[in-house]
Amino acid sequence: MELKPRRVYDDPLPNCGFETLCTHYAEDPAEQQGAAAPPIYQTSTFIYPDAEAFWNRRRGDGPHYDYTRVGNPTTAMLEAKLARLEGGTWAYGFGSGMGAISAALRAVLKAGDHVVAQAHVYGPTQTYLRQLARFGIEATFLTTSEAGALLGACRPQTRLIYFESPTSGHFEIVDIRAVVAGARGRGIVTAFDNSWATPYFQRPLELGVDLVTHSATKYLNGHSDVVAGFVVGRDDGELHARVQEEVEYAGATLDPFAAWLMLRGLRTLPMRMEYHQRSALAVARMLAAHGRVAVVNHPGLERHPGHELARRQMRGCSSLFSFALHDQSREATARVLDRLRLFRAGVSWGGHESLAIGGTFFSAPDEPKRWLIRLHVGLESTEDLLADLRQALED
Repeated sequence: MELKPRRVYDDPLPNCGFETLCTHYAEDPAEQQGAAAPPIYQTSTFIYPDAEAFWNRRRGDGPHYDYTRVGNPTTAMLEAKLARLEGGTWAYGFGSGMGAISAALRAVLKAGDHVVAQAHVYGPTQTYLRQLARFGIEATFLTTSEAGALLGACRPQTRLIYFESPTSGHFEIVDIRAVVAGARGRGIVTAFDNSWATPYFQRPLELGVDLVTHSATKYLNGHSDVVAGFVVGRDDGELHARVQEEVEYAGATLDPFAAWLMLRGLRTLPMRMEYHQRSALAVARMLAAHGRVAVVNHPGLERHPGHELARRQMRGCSSLFSFALHDQSREATARVLDRLRLFRAGVSWGGHESLAIGGTFFSAPDEPKRWLIRLHVGLESTEDLLADLRQALED
């Protein structure tokens, strides 16, 4: 498949900061009638001026968009901005995080291939990888996140290592550089879910990863009103072409209005992530000192086993983490959750509101079940959130 040329934008200023890129990159008010906020191209179909233009519509250098499933000006602006923020050369938007993750997996894998992943990778990703067995693709899941173990599980048929750092639920840290170095020496593709850290705190492509995926529903949008996903890369060869095919033919299209909302959300990403980080660390430290709490799984805490590695490959931490009570019972976990007032029960994370869920579902099938409470620390007053947790933990 021929790669479509993608517009190259100049940075607003030489060596400009992340915040400036979030605000200005890929946006030119002069092209939008002077509008400070770009318009929404909320259309399915684009009209051609004549028959010749229509006949040449599939040429890579054609001046016209064709159909929003293939491309859209609003979505293209967002894709260019996110590619720049991640340090990639291209990005594609999808209608959900799983739309992006499944597209990345299909772009890499074929019948007979083998995948290595962590047992604590995002739950729906695990489910999808297991479903690929129907198509002759086998997956191995490891309860350890040690780079040596991930590489040691590779076979001659291994085509992909799919991983996260921190992992879902347990928030283990993986040595990204070590995994990438070992995989590259064996010709294995690496794909990495960067939803937790965002490019503001971690840039896996700069550490050598081949593909980065995002559930953009989370921090990238940040307002709990969009479901979206992204695949970002820097290779302009076969891998890029295969992801582009998934965009065009798999149909998980990112709606232009959702893309426009995400452009708005990205403008405040740096400020939101800084507040999320400060507030979550305050909550994590309070919990770590509480008598009813056995362990807090937050890589920003000095006692976290992956803390030093996290400091080397991330510039900060987001606000999603977990903790376990000394009383490892369903009743004790439910009592804490049901007493919370500001932390609400709900799936997902990364929005303005604080969330709390608990259970044993973060444990892998072959490891002991452990009752964990996962918190997403939102944008409410830090003192109010601390007070809410303290009263919920009262005997």
